Amino acid sequence: MTAYSTAHALATLAAEGGEHGGNHESISPYLTGGAALAILLLMLWITTRFNRDR
Repeated sequence: MTAYSTAHALATLAAEGGEHGGNHESISPYLTGGAALAILLLMLWITTRFNRDR
């Protein structure tokens, strides 16, 4: 299988999968973003607690 035929197969597969929209109905973008923000802020807080040798 050449790179061209592989790219063509992947492009065809991607074009067929576009009918569904790509979003799952049960995943809330606000919940996902809020959880990511909370995790990043927690990691920042933990990092600053361990870095006391200023």
